[in-house]
Amino acid sequence: MSVTVADYLLYRLSQWGVRRIYGYPGDGINGILGALGRNSEFKFVQSRHEEMSAFMACAHAKFTGEPGVCLATSGPGAIHLLNGLYDAKLDHQPVVAIVGQQASTCLGGHYQQEVDLSALFKDVASEYVTMVTNPSAMRHAVDRAMRIAWYERTVTCIIVPNDIQEQPYQKPERAHGTVHSSVGYSVPRVLPQEQDLRRAADVLNAGKKVAMLVGAGAMNAADEVVQVADLLGAGVAKALLGKAVLPDDLPFVTGSIGLLGTKPSWDLMADCDTLLMVGTSFPYSEFLPKEGQARGVQIDIDGRMLAIRYPMEVPLVGDSRETLRALIPLLQRKQDRSWRDTVEKGVRQWWKQAESLAMSAADPVSPRRVFWELSPRIPDEAILTADSGSGTIWYAQNIKMRKGMMASLSGNLATMGCGVPYAIGAKFAFPHRPVIAMVGDGAMQMNGNSELITVAKYWKEWKDPRFIVLVLNNRDLNMVTWEQRIMAGDPKLPATQDLPDFPYARYAETLGLKGIRVDRPEALGRAWEEALSSDRPVVFEAYVDPNVPPLPPHITFDQAKNYTQALLKGDVDAGGIIKQSIKGMVENLLPRKDDKE
Repeated sequence: MSVTVADYLLYRLSQWGVRRIYGYPGDGINGILGALGRNSEFKFVQSRHEEMSAFMACAHAKFTGEPGVCLATSGPGAIHLLNGLYDAKLDHQPVVAIVGQQASTCLGGHYQQEVDLSALFKDVASEYVTMVTNPSAMRHAVDRAMRIAWYERTVTCIIVPNDIQEQPYQKPERAHGTVHSSVGYSVPRVLPQEQDLRRAADVLNAGKKVAMLVGAGAMNAADEVVQVADLLGAGVAKALLGKAVLPDDLPFVTGSIGLLGTKPSWDLMADCDTLLMVGTSFPYSEFLPKEGQARGVQIDIDGRMLAIRYPMEVPLVGDSRETLRALIPLLQRKQDRSWRDTVEKGVRQWWKQAESLAMSAADPVSPRRVFWELSPRIPDEAILTADSGSGTIWYAQNIKMRKGMMASLSGNLATMGCGVPYAIGAKFAFPHRPVIAMVGDGAMQMNGNSELITVAKYWKEWKDPRFIVLVLNNRDLNMVTWEQRIMAGDPKLPATQDLPDFPYARYAETLGLKGIRVDRPEALGRAWEEALSSDRPVVFEAYVDPNVPPLPPHITFDQAKNYTQALLKGDVDAGGIIKQSIKGMVENLLPRKDDKE
């Protein structure tokens, strides 16, 4: 039997080290599906929807550092991939999308499911999208898609008409108009010029109050970040995608930054005179120092992302770890540690305040406490995924990362619905590690419930069965509700915000999974221990109070005014909101005795 183009596609992917493809079948990829049946090297993971396949491929890239691969049929299947692919593109993750197309003989004939896929994918796969129209072109299509995705840390796309898939593969001839490619990519060593490193060191050595902000680009530079912070006496804040860069038990780590961040991170940026950003494109300038307040140094592998968040005196193009290693011998250890002492005092006070807020009474359970009770019980080497919504706030502010943990979410796209498929992608990449997804009920109803079917389909293949989906059941699209109140000054609109009260834990039981439902705060600790010792995946349904306000680290006058207006306009939950808000404000205002004073 001759090798088809589809057979060769898989063979070439295997030479690049690909062993897992996330997808959903359709007749536009029948040739590729047939080849998968003939190739025992690949694991095909069937999601419930193509968007979920793209999320899983993105998660594979985020947690392994290697390109993820997803597969979809022509027309609607290809269209469904887009949201997950944009998530990968905006978070700079290498993902290769392989999509089918109608037969090449009918293209341009307004055929059923004929979509101009080259145009459709031109933005999300802007660095490389190609349609294979000749069997001999498959080799360089795969090689370029993989290499460009890896090098550019982005999405690429290969479109394969279904008649081409089943044609015999032909090696490209040694002739004019052919391309002869090969497999292989090595991550380069990227370093700034020596004189630029010295300029950066001069700025950092001159600073008396140095603040660092690290993101996902510093994930492999934790030791170097700690060493630099120690030399400079700096505090270190973390962008949300960089939450796992440093453990939160380090006394100078101020936690997350931004609207979902902590007060010590706000104070760090408000009072510093020097800013060092490493591997982050954190976009919100209002949470960075005021322009002119601080001298700036930034390190990023992508020169296009330099000096666009804060005016940088020394922007450095380089790998975070390599650049910090080259910078360290040029830095002088600061003898005056008063700035560091101030930062550490603020961090200690923050964690006391966070605990007090978490333990405050709510109706029936505070979402803060759900995360606070989970945090110390998270197993070592666990992988955490968070969805987009109010749960992201509680994750950002209450989960203490420890060394060895991994974590991610949809950063720049901030799309709902990624939490469960991210967790599935993480579990397939690391089947021996416990995985915990943290999801709001809106995202769970959007697509998480469906992907529990995927979990039920595959979980017995995983070496470690610990896979937990935390669902915050507050019957409300809570993040948007609070945004309406605080940003627009409008009361909650029940017609758009109320959600059905779905029985998530009972639903899990019908799938053969374990369901745990908690509606009493004193039961949380024991319930988490039960979930983490389960012999099968768990849906942990926490029945929580939607009126616990997600307090930002700093409340502006406009935010306070809008909040008040929303209540005065007759918010349906005004009573519960006022009660919870007073608790939060009291916690912010109470003086706290530092344990070292």
